[in-house]
Amino acid sequence: MAQAPARAATAVRLFDAHCHLQDPRVLAVAPSLVRAATAAGVARFAVNGTSEKDWHLVKQMAEEYPSVVPCFGLHPWWVPERSPDWMDSLRRFFAETPEAAVGEIGLDKGSHGKTIDFGEQVEVFQWQLELAKELNKPVSVHCVRAFDDLLEILKRIGPFPAGVLLHSYLGSAEMVPSLANLGCYFSLSGFLTGMKSTRAKQMLKSIPVDRILLETDSPDALPKLDDISLLAVPVDSSSADNGESKKGSNSQASTTSNESLNHPSNIHIVMKYVASLLEISEIELAEVTYKNATKLFSYHGSKVHTEVEAV
Repeated sequence: MAQAPARAATAVRLFDAHCHLQDPRVLAVAPSLVRAATAAGVARFAVNGTSEKDWHLVKQMAEEYPSVVPCFGLHPWWVPERSPDWMDSLRRFFAETPEAAVGEIGLDKGSHGKTIDFGEQVEVFQWQLELAKELNKPVSVHCVRAFDDLLEILKRIGPFPAGVLLHSYLGSAEMVPSLANLGCYFSLSGFLTGMKSTRAKQMLKSIPVDRILLETDSPDALPKLDDISLLAVPVDSSSADNGESKKGSNSQASTTSNESLNHPSNIHIVMKYVASLLEISEIELAEVTYKNATKLFSYHGSKVHTEVEAV
């Protein structure tokens, strides 16, 4: 995997709206990832926790890096492993970390998600949506093959004035208006490169310009395109298996090669691809997505403030 080329002379500011730099596959090299991505123009990282086992890591990372916006949530893959007092613990993290948003939470009927009781997923998801509304914070949502269920639940519990971030959105163009009316933002990652380009283009053009975001979902969602230069992740294999990856028991954390992991600097690849499909300039896309992410994450107590970011 080639190293990413130097940035263009025209600097851009980017906001990685959803990533997992606390993931055990990259935690040991997180400082170098943040440094490299910052040098590449990534000014903010919304780092999402996935279970009780990593919320403290996200909190520590946010305390160490001003650019990290912490998010706490219980991912659907980890629903079966939740403790009896998981919700009390989650509330404590928000009480101790007022700058945090909610996430990653969600619904999953995919290959892994279908092994987890969907009724339990829905129950845990709804509790966390209600918490996000109570705290008036944005919430980052994972949805795989469950968009009809998601829409029904959002309609019943919503609207969500603080916003809902649909991370790595791969839903249909037809669902966008209904979701947008409920306060949803549509965050695009390297997974988009796996969608048929004509369908991806139709979906992208259906998203309101003030609701589009960019993310990496690092260390996952590596873009899959021909003739691109990706920045490789320098994996510290000695610590790769310390903890739990959000990929669960199927993860090959201790043996994964760095070529399969996504560096947050690769948000430039996502930006370039999305801009090409939308037929706009990369600079225009960078500006609008940064503005949108700043608005979404400028809630009470956040590190992000619209008037400061605009300077």
